[in-house]
Amino acid sequence: MTKQNRTGFPFLEALLDSPTPVVMEVKRRDAHGYDLLGGRTPAAIVGAYESAGAPCISVVTGRWFGGSPALLRDVAAMTDLPLLQKDFITRKDQIRAAKELGASAVLLTAALLPESSMRTLVTECLLAGLTPFVEVTTEAELEGIHHPEECVIAVNNKDIKTRERDAGDLHRSLDLLPAVRATGTPAPVSASGINGPATAAELLDAGFAGLLVGTSLLRTRSPIGWMDAVVGARTDLAVR
Repeated sequence: MTKQNRTGFPFLEALLDSPTPVVMEVKRRDAHGYDLLGGRTPAAIVGAYESAGAPCISVVTGRWFGGSPALLRDVAAMTDLPLLQKDFITRKDQIRAAKELGASAVLLTAALLPESSMRTLVTECLLAGLTPFVEVTTEAELEGIHHPEECVIAVNNKDIKTRERDAGDLHRSLDLLPAVRATGTPAPVSASGINGPATAAELLDAGFAGLLVGTSLLRTRSPIGWMDAVVGARTDLAVR
């Protein structure tokens, strides 16, 4: 996909143009129910992410993680960065609502959607000017993705069947990367279970165009320091 063709889809454009392509996440609780805000406001977290060079922000509106649609609306009022709504989107009306709340992209979970529904929802996203952020866990799930060249395709390193309470399997991302790239997506992404800057650097150097990081960033008091460590780790790898 050329840069000209990405115009009108700010989430995808911002991610691909960023020298630090980490989608930073606003999430109230982790998968075990533990508070991740630590007394901070969403506004403080968004400000820290902006200072750290986030190209985009993910906002978790799913109830598992203490989210709500109001959180997306509130974050949209705080920042001009493109926003991903991260929730279980299964209907066209949810896509229209996401657009009204300020989203530039929506999560579509391949494991939950039959191929016909995936086709319908990807089309609806594109008509609304939203980037489909399609999450997969197996190579077979890639076959049902409609217009992959206009989607972000993200490998979820965690298991939604256990409500993402597992530590995550980063080998899944590395194993699936060739198949994800073969779809024609301009933005293969590794998502969830990225436990620190060294891991992030390894995934970017492996060929991912972006990462989605939530808990690790929310548990650090310095997203700037976290991102500096990613850049440093990539420099270290280049020197070796």
